[in-house]
Order: sequence, then C-alpha cells, then structure tokens
Amino acid sequence: MQDAASEIMYPLMPLFLTGVLAAPAIVLGIVEGSAELAMGLSKYWAGRASDKYGRKTFISTGYGLAGIGKIVVAASVFWPTVLVGRVIDRVGKGIRSTPRDALLTNSVEPSHYARVYGFHRSADTLGAVFGPIIALIGLSMLHDVRSVMWWAVIPAALSLGLTFLIKDGKPNPEIVEATSTAPMPKAFWASAWPFILVALTNLPDTLLLLRLSQMDMSTTHVVLAYVAFNTVYTLAAYPAGVIADKFSPHTVYAVGLIAFAITYITLGQLTSPSPVVYAVVALYGFFPALTDGVGKAVVSHTIPKMLHGRGQGIFQSLNGGAILIAGIWGGLLWSAGSGNGSVPMTIAGIGAAVAAIGMLLVARHRNSHHAGSF
Repeated sequence: MQDAASEIMYPLMPLFLTGVLAAPAIVLGIVEGSAELAMGLSKYWAGRASDKYGRKTFISTGYGLAGIGKIVVAASVFWPTVLVGRVIDRVGKGIRSTPRDALLTNSVEPSHYARVYGFHRSADTLGAVFGPIIALIGLSMLHDVRSVMWWAVIPAALSLGLTFLIKDGKPNPEIVEATSTAPMPKAFWASAWPFILVALTNLPDTLLLLRLSQMDMSTTHVVLAYVAFNTVYTLAAYPAGVIADKFSPHTVYAVGLIAFAITYITLGQLTSPSPVVYAVVALYGFFPALTDGVGKAVVSHTIPKMLHGRGQGIFQSLNGGAILIAGIWGGLLWSAGSGNGSVPMTIAGIGAAVAAIGMLLVARHRNSHHAGSF
C-alpha cells in the first residue's frame, strides 16, 4: 500500500518539478540522487540498530516518516521543498527497508533468500501498478497535478496502520553484543562490491520518465508506460528469485542488466513516440525484477542471520551513494548537452551492457569454482 502511495507521486514528479515548479532537468537528478543517498544512510543506521533492538519499531517509524514526506512534497511551491520532502520520504523508506529485509530472511532458510525477496518485490510492486492508474484517474477528474499528489497521503496513512500488526521476535542480547563490533567478513565485501559498482550506471527513473515526456508523449501515455514497467516488474520478481536460488544469481542479475542496457540505449536514440517505446519501457521492468532482490540475497548468504540488518544496511547504503553519483552525472550531462537526455541515457545503457558482461564472468568463475570443489 505504501508503494501505491509512492507511485501515485513518482510518475508525476518530472511534470511537477519541471512543469509546475519550473525547475531545470538537473534538479531531478539532484532531488532523486539526494533522496537515494539519504535513504542509503538511514538504511545503514536502521539496519544495524534493528539487529540490537528488533525490527518492528523501525518499520512503523519508517512508514510514518514516508507519509510526512509525501505531505511536504504535495505542499511544495519551490523545488528545494520538494527536495526536503523527498529526503524525508526516502529516510522513512530507509528506516523501514533494512529491518524489513532482515525480518524476511530471518523467517526462511538460506536456500530461499532470493525467493522471499522476489515474493516481497512482486507483492510490493503490485501497489506500483495501481498507483499510477490512480494518478491517471485523478488527473482526468481534477486536471491538476498538485491535487493528485495529495491523494498519495491516504494509502500512506493506511500502510502505517497495518505495520502495527507485525509480529517480531526479540534478538538475543548476548549474541548481539558479541557480534555488533565484529568486522564484516571478506566474503561480504567480495559479494557486495560488484553490485555497488553497477549502481554507478543506474540513473534515477525520474530521468527516464522525463525522457519520455520530452519525446512529446502525453502525461497519460507516460504514466501508462510506467504501469507497463511495474506490471512486468511485479510478474517477474518472484520467478527471478526462484531461479536465482536454484541456479546462478549472477546470471539472473546479468539478464536484468541486459534489459536495462537495451531500454536505455533504445530510448537514447529514439526522438519521437512509437510502439517501441512501450515495448522497451515494459522490458525495463525486468531490470529491477532480476536485480534488486537477487543482489540482497547474494550478500545475505555471506553473513549470519543476526547481522542481516547491519549487512543489508551497509550494502544498501553504498548502493544509494552510487545511485546519487549516477543521478548527478546523468543530470549534469542532461543539462549540458542537447537537453533531451540522449547522451546520458546512451552512456548508462552502454555501462550496463559492460556490467552485464562482468556479471556473466563472475557467474562463470563461481560456477567453475564450485564445480572444482566437488
């Protein structure tokens, strides 16, 4: 439900910032990149603290802050206020995300880590299918972007209420004390860094939506394309987790990067709307479906369960920093070039293609290593 609230706002954000508030394109990169960084930092703190104090309180607090952030965004009359609201919103997401992810893996066997993350992403993203549709209905009724942004507050408040139904076991104080200062194992860092480096090419999705708008696609068609993206994401995330658990997670991740590369390179070259746009934006749904939960699952295998909050906090905060860098360089190139995003999108697509090759090499190395160990 919180995802539905976020996705009522998210596809309208480029129009709200560059249209209603008359901000330049680079502001999109700064706002979303800063929001990702704030989310990453809060993920680290909340993940570590939840190992010690339990998960539920952080999850509820995170949902509450996300609702406050949405109110600030909807009330904004200048883009810096949108930045503040997005940061509050994403801090809330960060505070809830790593404790929630740790709660998920604590409830299943290690052989099902990717599957449980995939199931969560499918269920969560289902809200992202309905959110943009609600936004379209609101636009058709009210013809006012800001008014529709306020609609997001309702599901945000409902999702906060549902968090009080969560059941959470208390951590063992002796185990927590013994492990809280221990360094993360080398296997954790070896597994995490490839995914973090890949994130340097991951431009914020608001820039992709801006690219669609600048290709003279109407707001309705931009939102419908975004619905297609989220529909594919919803349908593919759980099967991707199942496949990653049974076979090679790095291969699954590489396929997601290939979907990213095809989408970004294609949109970087197109200059006008066509059916191809819908096809590649839908294809783009395979990127988060095949990468988000899979990356989390891989690093979870390298650490004990009582440290999953801390481990996910470190991993996801570093990812947030990488996405901030991507948002900044993407926004700068966007504004410095022709202003239509062709150059940064093409560069990001090529970077993802190179990263996919790297992931396939990692998968091949790991498979040969495991085969040689029998």
